[in-house]
Amino acid sequence: MRIMAIGNEPLMDGFSLLGMETYADISENELELLLTEVLESKERALIYLQQDLAQANIPVLDKIRKEGGSILISELPHLHQPDHRLATIDTLITRVMGASALEMRHE
Repeated sequence: MRIMAIGNEPLMDGFSLLGMETYADISENELELLLTEVLESKERALIYLQQDLAQANIPVLDKIRKEGGSILISELPHLHQPDHRLATIDTLITRVMGASALEMRHE
């Protein structure tokens, strides 16, 4: 199983210390090529993807999300804006369960 992290260089420094396969400061075209290679290899993969790249209009990324299966994409906020997390899954959860489903509760 491949465990990959893709995003800007400062964020990737931490993931590389964990021994993950990292890709720093890649373009949307490079990301598309990389994701195509992962999809075609039919390997299981966990991919941590920086939020702005995860929300880019990349056809193979949409294909991976729609097909499900052996590739899991997890979105990461920018290193300097950790509270500005707006993951794609959050929109779906809000639509299905309501905005209160994502609120933190202290009991």
